[in-house]
Amino acid sequence: MSEVWIRGGRVLDPASATDALADVWVRGGRIAALVAPGTVPADAAPGIPVLDAAGLLVCPGFVDLHVSLREPGCEEDECVLTGTAAALAGGFTTICAQSDASPVVDNRSAAEFIRLQAERARQCRVYPLGAVTKQHKGEELAEIGQLVQGGAVGFSDAMHPVANAEVMRRALEYTRMFRRPVLHFAMVPELAEQGVMHEGFQSTRLGLRGIPAAAQDIMTGRDIALAELTGGRVHLMCVSTRDSVARIRQARAAGLAVTCDVAPHHLLLTDEVMTRFEPMYKCNRPRRSREHVDALIAGLRDGTISAISADHQPRAQEKKQVELDQAP
Repeated sequence: MSEVWIRGGRVLDPASATDALADVWVRGGRIAALVAPGTVPADAAPGIPVLDAAGLLVCPGFVDLHVSLREPGCEEDECVLTGTAAALAGGFTTICAQSDASPVVDNRSAAEFIRLQAERARQCRVYPLGAVTKQHKGEELAEIGQLVQGGAVGFSDAMHPVANAEVMRRALEYTRMFRRPVLHFAMVPELAEQGVMHEGFQSTRLGLRGIPAAAQDIMTGRDIALAELTGGRVHLMCVSTRDSVARIRQARAAGLAVTCDVAPHHLLLTDEVMTRFEPMYKCNRPRRSREHVDALIAGLRDGTISAISADHQPRAQEKKQVELDQAP
């Protein structure tokens, strides 16, 4: 039976509230013991491999709540094999695949295809997210029940906001029956149309069309109101504005089933990077100004923001090597 000694790392395990310097003994691919640094179990095999984890974290595999894998339809950007390999290399052992394939994952067979490809890839675990609406058009609900049978753990129209409030209401009511959340990209499409960066001082100085923070704040408020009305579970993806964080904090304090996540680039960079006119810095949602970044960090610290998601949005390199306003 194979054994591994992981020595001298800082062990973090939220499930057991463990945060300590310790050695981890692994047997047969499973954790056999957690002991004080330098302690050798009496039944340890001689000459076992040692991994020196001094100065490193030893923890369960990471989980990403929404990842775009682009398969089928856009394999020039990414596929399940390459996406899961990248996830595993970064420490992610479980990811949720977005529904933004082509065709859209809006039926059982499409969800089962994602699971099958993940099994073939044999990298990390992959759970599909089913579309909220057919073809992401925001007009008619997808086959929610069949998608659950196909393995969907939640529902999302990816970067396509469900702008129709009545459709969103029905989606929350229907998914509540299956105890599944709706992961929503809260954005008023009309306010964000053709925007390339955060609307503010920098966009004015650079002469670039901006996306106001209100585009997210208005839709966030609507989603919270619908969650209260229906009792459904809504998860707001990639929160990036100060007022949205404040509204979510208030909703959670009121006991509503509202959660959210933030992307790393919204924590680490501001809209000042756009002064380079570099298409690689263009993203959806846009990077915001410093006061918004500070609010995101505060929300993460106090638990208002429940998770960090990489929000993996792969693009083939040639698609980004164009003018800023033309880049995806």
